[in-house]
Amino acid sequence: MLGIKRIVIAPHERGVYLQDRKIIKILEPGVHRVFDLFGRSSIEVYDLTVAEFYHTYVDVLLKENADLVAKHFQVIELGEYEVGLVYKNGKLNDVLAPATRQLYWKGLIDVDVKIQNIETDFAISKNIVGLIAHSRANGMPTQVVNYVTMIEITDNHLGLLIVDGEMKQTLKPGLYAFWKFNRNVKVEQVELRMQVMEVQGQEILTKDKVSLRVNLSAQYQVTDPVIARSKLVNFVDYIYRELQFALRQAVGGRTLDMLLGNKDELDKVIFSAVKEKVAEFGLVVRSVGVKDVILPGDMKDILNKVVEAEKVAQANVIKRREETAATRSMLNTAKMMDDNPTLMRLKELEILEKVTAKVDKLTVFGGMDAVLNDTIRLNVKAD
Repeated sequence: MLGIKRIVIAPHERGVYLQDRKIIKILEPGVHRVFDLFGRSSIEVYDLTVAEFYHTYVDVLLKENADLVAKHFQVIELGEYEVGLVYKNGKLNDVLAPATRQLYWKGLIDVDVKIQNIETDFAISKNIVGLIAHSRANGMPTQVVNYVTMIEITDNHLGLLIVDGEMKQTLKPGLYAFWKFNRNVKVEQVELRMQVMEVQGQEILTKDKVSLRVNLSAQYQVTDPVIARSKLVNFVDYIYRELQFALRQAVGGRTLDMLLGNKDELDKVIFSAVKEKVAEFGLVVRSVGVKDVILPGDMKDILNKVVEAEKVAQANVIKRREETAATRSMLNTAKMMDDNPTLMRLKELEILEKVTAKVDKLTVFGGMDAVLNDTIRLNVKAD
């Protein structure tokens, strides 16, 4: 019939009937005939498997058709500091940002929106963190991940939660998530284990104007991250500078001989100076050690020559001492033999044994007396 429109609405559909671009009613499942002789009416069909209702005239519909809205829609309006967790048929499906208005169709999909006030408590419960982290697998829009700041605090670390530039709380190892809405959220991790710092290649003048290059190694630990962050911009740089200053002061107040003669003392002086300064900032220095003291090439040659001369002098002293001892021993032996003829005779026989050991054949004249008396004779001239 002229001017009659026939519209079929399926069980999983709803029809929005507009006249003169104004929503008049919602058509439920069935066959509908609409008289529209002059083309002033239109019907928009919506699939209820998509629970969200979007329309240009939503604001007008809410204001002028409150009864129609209450019958067919669930209306969610969030404040500036409210977040909506959207559950569809009991499963977390979406997240509504603050200051959001959203209409959901009633009927086909059971929609439950849990509203969370994040003005002061903006942490996300642990049972939801994993669902948001794997939003694609759970059917949630991927942009949901952009709504949160996720951080994993590893073992032996402490997390510092910083909101809009202010440190709010500390976080133990674990997985955390915080809403980003209306705030800037950042988490800094601080290592709590012992750490090593190397101070390399420091050019320093000793007290006697010798230029040295010194390498220093130190072990430090953060004992109170909150104090360290609140009082220092960068505690690592601070420790490095203090080690530099202490090293320069210690080396500059000593001569080269003092430095080379007792490096342990240098370690203790630097350790004491740095330990006292860093303690008030929640830091502790466990140990300090000078690894290398590098001399210029010409100074190295001079020291080598000095050491060589010292060793030669020591060797000469030892040699003279041994020669003196040997001479003294010989003198004592001579005096004993002079006073004891028997001892003299034993010495003669000892010498005879050594001589005969090297003789292949020995002819003796005069019998045994000649062997004993004439083979070796020590003649001592009278004074």
